[in-house]
Amino acid sequence: MTRRAAVTRRLLPLGALLLLAAPLAGCGLHSGTVIPSDLGPGTLGKGLPLKGVTLTIASKNFTENVILAEMMGLVWTAAGATVVDRTNISGSIGARQAIVSGTADGMYEYTGTAWITYLGNTKPIADPQRQWQAVHDADLKNGLTWLPQSRLNDTYALGGNAANVAKYHLKTLSDVAALSKSNPSAVTLCVDNEFGVRDDGLTGMEKAYGMSIPKSNIRTMDAGIVYTTLSAGKSCLLGDVYSTDGRIPALKLQVLDDDKHFFPNYDAAPELYSKAVREHPAITGLLDPVSAKLDNTVAQQLNSKVDVDGQDPRAVARQWLIDKGFVVPKK
Repeated sequence: MTRRAAVTRRLLPLGALLLLAAPLAGCGLHSGTVIPSDLGPGTLGKGLPLKGVTLTIASKNFTENVILAEMMGLVWTAAGATVVDRTNISGSIGARQAIVSGTADGMYEYTGTAWITYLGNTKPIADPQRQWQAVHDADLKNGLTWLPQSRLNDTYALGGNAANVAKYHLKTLSDVAALSKSNPSAVTLCVDNEFGVRDDGLTGMEKAYGMSIPKSNIRTMDAGIVYTTLSAGKSCLLGDVYSTDGRIPALKLQVLDDDKHFFPNYDAAPELYSKAVREHPAITGLLDPVSAKLDNTVAQQLNSKVDVDGQDPRAVARQWLIDKGFVVPKK
C-alpha cells in the first residue's frame, strides 16, 4: 500500500505537544549496523540453527514496519546468525526491491500492498487467506517466498472522538452513510492528503456506501494532525485512521466497523528472498510462531510505545520477544 511509504505515523512523547506529527523515535539509529548478539534462544532458536549465517533485514520507514523487521532480525540473531539492519528504507517500492534483488533477505510486508501495488491487481480479495495465497503464488516467480500471515491487518478505517460517535449512535460506516443523508451537516471529515484522493480511500468509500458528504464538510490535513483534531472533538466528527495505530488507544478514539468490507486486507507477513529460504530453511520455522502472536491489539500497543512514549523500535521489539519467551537475554 503506497500510503505506507508516503505517510509516516509518528508522535512526540506525550509531555511534548501530545500526538503532533514528528520524526519516528529511534528510526535510522540502527540502519546499516549489525544487530548486537545479546540474545539467546528461548522457545525459538534452540541449537543455534543459523550459526555462522549472515542475513540482512529491511523495512519501510514507518514505526510498525520497523518494529516487525527488528523482531525478525532479533530472532535470527538469537538463533546464531549475524544480522545486518537495513531498516527504514524510504518508499514501499525501494523496500521490496531490496528483497527482490537479494540486497536484504527478509522484511514484513502487507498482502494488500503486494496484491494491488506490486502485482498490479485492481480488486482486492475479500478473504484474507485467499489473498495471502494469491500473493504467495504470484510472487514465487519474482524470487520471493511469503510465510504465513499474521492477524495484524493494518488497513484504513474511520474513527472519531468517542463522545461524538456515541452522540450520533455510529457503529458502522453504513451508519455514517445514513447520517450523511438524514443530517448532512453533521458529517464532517478530517482526512490526510492521500486518503482524500485514493480510490481505496475517501472516493471509493463514499461510492461503496452511498455517502452524501458535502465537499465543504471535508478538511484535508497532515495525517498526524487528523488524530489530534479527532481527539479534540470539535472540528471533525470523523477522520481516517490506520487500524493498528497506537494513537487510537492512546487518545481513546472509537473506530467504526467497515461492515461492507470495502477497505482491503493489509495483513502483515514475512516476505523473504527465496534463495535465502532455500539455503537456510530454518528461518521459516523461526518466524512462524512470531507471526502467529501478532494482531491489531499487539500492534497498537507496540506502536504506541514508540510513537507515544518515544521508545526505540528495536528495544520495543526485543522486550516483546522476551516477554513472549521466544528469546532470552544472554547472561
